[in-house]
Amino acid sequence: MKKSFLRGAFNRILHAIARQAPGAQSLRPFLHRLRGVTVKDGVFIGDDVYIDNEYPECVEIHENVAVSMRAMLIAHTRGPGRIIVEKNSFLGPNSVLCCYAGRVVRVGEGAVVAAGAVITRSVPARTLVAPPPSRPVARLNVPLGLTTQIEDFLAGMEPISRPLGAREKAK
Repeated sequence: MKKSFLRGAFNRILHAIARQAPGAQSLRPFLHRLRGVTVKDGVFIGDDVYIDNEYPECVEIHENVAVSMRAMLIAHTRGPGRIIVEKNSFLGPNSVLCCYAGRVVRVGEGAVVAAGAVITRSVPARTLVAPPPSRPVARLNVPLGLTTQIEDFLAGMEPISRPLGAREKAK
């Protein structure tokens, strides 16, 4: 799968344009097709979406898929894998799909990947995948300002013990 320098440069230029250009259902999908991404009809590609630069031909986006702003589809980690997003699926803002060499990550038909989720395994059809909710983990006694030494910041942290949930209270 070795590409020429010119092809690689051309893909990167098209990708840079596609990330910022208007036309979520017209120009952006067209530019990604020119790069080698399989993009079927009715696909919506939001602002600043990153679709693999090194192996764009390893990404398939099927009919009526919505890829929200700043989503990332990375089809290679230590070599090319394959990402397939089946029809009527939704990739939320800032979601990440990452595939390892020789593997396939498939987002099943009608599945939803929620905002901020990181996907490294296939998602079954008609399934919602969401990241864990953010929660406080430490009280900060030293703010992390521009002049703060990291050692001082870390030394000033007090872990917040996990509040008892319903299961622990019942015991």
